[in-house]
Amino acid sequence: MHVREDHWLARVRRRPSPNRGPRPDPADISLVVVHGISLPPGVFGTPLVEDLFQNRLDVSRDPRLADLEGVRVSAHLFIDRRGRTTQFVPFSERAWHAGLSTWRGRDGCNDFSIGIELEGEDRRAYTRSQYRRLQSVLAALFARYPQLSRNAVVGHQEIAPGRKTDPGPAFDWQHLLSALW
Repeated sequence: MHVREDHWLARVRRRPSPNRGPRPDPADISLVVVHGISLPPGVFGTPLVEDLFQNRLDVSRDPRLADLEGVRVSAHLFIDRRGRTTQFVPFSERAWHAGLSTWRGRDGCNDFSIGIELEGEDRRAYTRSQYRRLQSVLAALFARYPQLSRNAVVGHQEIAPGRKTDPGPAFDWQHLLSALW
């Protein structure tokens, strides 16, 4: 796996999201934020995450989706339970995944981060396929963007404490990071 010249991963499914914009400094890609998402909450294998990132989510499908009415979000990548990967935003652009956020004294993490959504929830174990794919993706990102390292891989809860909890206590950080070196 590698990052192409156009800042898209090679050999992954592409579904460009309209929810993106330019980075203030395109050379400043210095953080990776790992998220967990399932739509509806706790339900896996639906097309609803892609629908959300493409602004076509039908919130009437389930009452648990009501608070997503009109929400405009995206991530660079989504990795499903089987490890299948979809890219929504090229890494050279700003995805809208972090919201109000701060890391090492810098606000607005969307400006300098890559957002990776894993299909999951806080308290259910993520799959081996997801960890393997995430490790491959991180290796490709580290090779392409020199400011990235294992010390710059964080969970959403670390950049938005008190507001976000994902990827949650079920995410095995030690397993992920030990395989990177």
